[in-house]
Amino acid sequence: MNIRLLSGWKARFYAVCLTMLVSALAVTTFAGSAIAQETAAPPATEASAADAAAAAANEAAGVSGEVDPAVAAAVASADAAADAAIAQVAETAAAEPAPTVDKGDVAWMLTSTLLVLLMVVPGLALFYGGMVRSKNVLSVLVQIAVVFSLLSVLWIVYGYSLAFSGDGAWVGNLDKLFLKGVTVETLAATFTAGVSLPEYVFIAFQLTFAGITGALIVGAFAERVKFAAVVLFVVIWFTLGYLPIAHMVWASGGYLFEKGALDFAGGTVVHINAGVAGLVGAYFVGKRLGYGQVAIKPHNVTLTFVGASLLWVGWFGFNAGSNLEANAGAALAFINTLVATAAAVLGWALTEKVVKGKSSALGVASGMVAGLVGITPAAGTVGPFGAVAIGFAAGVICVWGVTGLKKLLGADDSLDVFGVHAVGGIVGAILTGVFSADSLGGVKAVADGYSIGGQVVIQALGVGLTVAWIGVVSIIGYSVAKLVFGLRVAEEDERQGLDITSHGESAYEV
Repeated sequence: MNIRLLSGWKARFYAVCLTMLVSALAVTTFAGSAIAQETAAPPATEASAADAAAAAANEAAGVSGEVDPAVAAAVASADAAADAAIAQVAETAAAEPAPTVDKGDVAWMLTSTLLVLLMVVPGLALFYGGMVRSKNVLSVLVQIAVVFSLLSVLWIVYGYSLAFSGDGAWVGNLDKLFLKGVTVETLAATFTAGVSLPEYVFIAFQLTFAGITGALIVGAFAERVKFAAVVLFVVIWFTLGYLPIAHMVWASGGYLFEKGALDFAGGTVVHINAGVAGLVGAYFVGKRLGYGQVAIKPHNVTLTFVGASLLWVGWFGFNAGSNLEANAGAALAFINTLVATAAAVLGWALTEKVVKGKSSALGVASGMVAGLVGITPAAGTVGPFGAVAIGFAAGVICVWGVTGLKKLLGADDSLDVFGVHAVGGIVGAILTGVFSADSLGGVKAVADGYSIGGQVVIQALGVGLTVAWIGVVSIIGYSVAKLVFGLRVAEEDERQGLDITSHGESAYEV
């Protein structure tokens, strides 16, 4: 018997078996995620593929007296497979860094949250308070403060969960009811992979958005609505209207979010939402006594102007804060908020000069708000010149919104919530689709498939869905409030003023 020949076959047999073993191990290494994620050292009793190959090679060499080339190749293949597996583990670890929290981001977001609060009290309170008659100013201040406070509490009870928990198309879930599972350790994602915020910071920031949206609505039916009816309506609107829209637009899985709708800081969620709810309320509550027959003038334009100025300051937190990080994206939103508002002031003042012959202080104040509303959905995606175009357009068109359109609608929208917030929000939402293209100075690359026409269609879908959804919810909310409390105060109470009849106080002692 030729022992050397048999020894050669035996070595080749070992090589074939070894090659099959190495192949199986390589497939397992690349296909099994558990191996890629394992960080602990393997048990000492388990040999690596390379060790197994080396042992087999030594055995074959011991029998034959020399290492077969096939065995050597198998050993080299095993070594290569092991190196590839190590490289894959390292690459996976590098690609998925642990989330980090930047103190600068946290500081900026806390500041932004405070700035949005400044928009409500005292900003919006003074803006609205100055535009009503002196006998009703306290009622407006009280309604704004109470509505904001009520929605703040409801937000942490169930609002945050329904808006941002879960990935449903229309609304979230109750997994975070009463902030269940939220601690000082839990994080909320930002727009940058691997960068997060403490979840409490995100919750507080979004709370102010919900609160100011509800507060905006009260301006539409100011000076004649029952306080209890306002409170009940706001609860219904918040639950059935605001939370679903916020989820659809801003939450992963939301219908409009998945469609690609652009709403950086709340053109649809906040302003169109509030404007539509206010308009429906103006219809339900009815016109003020003497509306259209006697002049109903603001009692203190100075207060309104100061309020508008505070809104402009606070809006930097609203828009630039929506970037969620203190970086270049926040800087873009900041400068856009600055120049769009300036352009809107010029547009409104110029339009008033041409149409009425004079530019009014009330018009300039309203122009500030119109520009802020218009740039809100676009603040983080358009360039500065796109922001100027949007702001100027909003300023000009909103003049028509509070004059010609208001007459066409036939509603007594006391403080022009629809004419400024809904109209300005619609202008901004649609033009966001235009000026976000990089060809017009925006951040969306046309070369990567961004289509102005296609995006405008998506933006229009977002506007239409918001108008329809909030319109239906508002009808339900006002109907329930009317059934339970009635919507309007008695005629004599309205004549005397809501400060005395609803709150037992007077803003100015005569």
